[in-house]
Amino acid sequence: MKKIYTLLLTALCLVAVGCKQQKQTDMKFRPLGNTGLMVSEISIGCGGFEKLDSAASLELMTMALDSGMNYIDIYDANPKTRSNIGYALQGRRDEMIIQGHIGTIWANGQHTRTRDLDSTKAGFEDLLARLGTDHIEVGMIHITDSREEWEEIQNSPFLDYVFQLKKEGKIKHIGLSSHNAEVALMAAKSGWVEVIMFSLNPAFDRLRGGAIPWDKGAMENLQAGIDPVRVEFYDYCATHKIGVTVMKTFGGGGKLLDAKTSPLGVAYTPEQCIAYCLAKPCISTCILGIDNLDELKRDLHWLHATDEEKDYTTVGQQTTAEKGGDCTYCNHCSPCTQGIPIAKVNELLDKAETDGMTPELQSKYDALPHHAGECTHCGACMNRCPFGVDIPAKMDKAKERFGK
Repeated sequence: MKKIYTLLLTALCLVAVGCKQQKQTDMKFRPLGNTGLMVSEISIGCGGFEKLDSAASLELMTMALDSGMNYIDIYDANPKTRSNIGYALQGRRDEMIIQGHIGTIWANGQHTRTRDLDSTKAGFEDLLARLGTDHIEVGMIHITDSREEWEEIQNSPFLDYVFQLKKEGKIKHIGLSSHNAEVALMAAKSGWVEVIMFSLNPAFDRLRGGAIPWDKGAMENLQAGIDPVRVEFYDYCATHKIGVTVMKTFGGGGKLLDAKTSPLGVAYTPEQCIAYCLAKPCISTCILGIDNLDELKRDLHWLHATDEEKDYTTVGQQTTAEKGGDCTYCNHCSPCTQGIPIAKVNELLDKAETDGMTPELQSKYDALPHHAGECTHCGACMNRCPFGVDIPAKMDKAKERFGK
């Protein structure tokens, strides 16, 4: 009898705890495909942690966790980013599901993608060490954007290593990130990719033929409806319960949030972008690029947004778009042979040209370790840029605008 009473008391306590947690957050959760994990509808990207110190990182992470966010994407190999996240997760690691990337390293002071086995191993072990953990939940094969890259991965030592990590329990599930619908569909049909990180928003959905957003001229050839390759990908993932996590929810660098930079010529709100993505049954979570507490508070309005605020159908769906070759600050162009932080230079240049030059922008540019004027036009970045951006021309323009 005493044992039964103890069990009943324990059950009541668990119910009470559950009710307390429910009162603390209005976050909704979705299954991450067939992984058995339940993830928050909105989650946090890693980019902002590079710009913060450890105290600010802890503050940002605490607010995110307390709000119910339980998923984070860590693609950046920057030691500062990884260490700040590890510091911020101390004592709360079990509350966060980590999607970490395999094949991303920090070399010569720059974020670099690699398939070299030794470099890949060192990069992944560095990730675990800086996070202070012995495993991550989702091991994401970092950026595969072409059929050729997909074929190169098959039966490779790189992929063998990924499978080995899962066997050892260092990753619990295998994922792959891509901006190309055709590649994403092949990954979904592979039988071994459990989670796919995919670039999705109202503009990218309307690219023809499974093109990636930065194919030359792609943004000039938008169609009225969703591209059929993407439709097939979404339907396949929904039917076969493959988890899809969304990157670039607001467009590269948040460009969809401003009519002046939106590829569609009209501005969306954060709530409309999130609602657009989550309307697809296959989507598990929208990963949001959050640089500071103000942006986090802005995005957390999603938890209390009205149906009217979420209604993306009220936004005019224009078919004309800006020209291709638009930088989304993804850092795929790195490493620069001269050490120039190309994405940051482009971001500051775009802000200066869109909003006008300010002392603050000049100060941020001056603080960069290397500047656009050091560009030698070697073209190495152009070979890696999936956007078709004329980077040397952008560097020339930045030198002219910022003076060095």
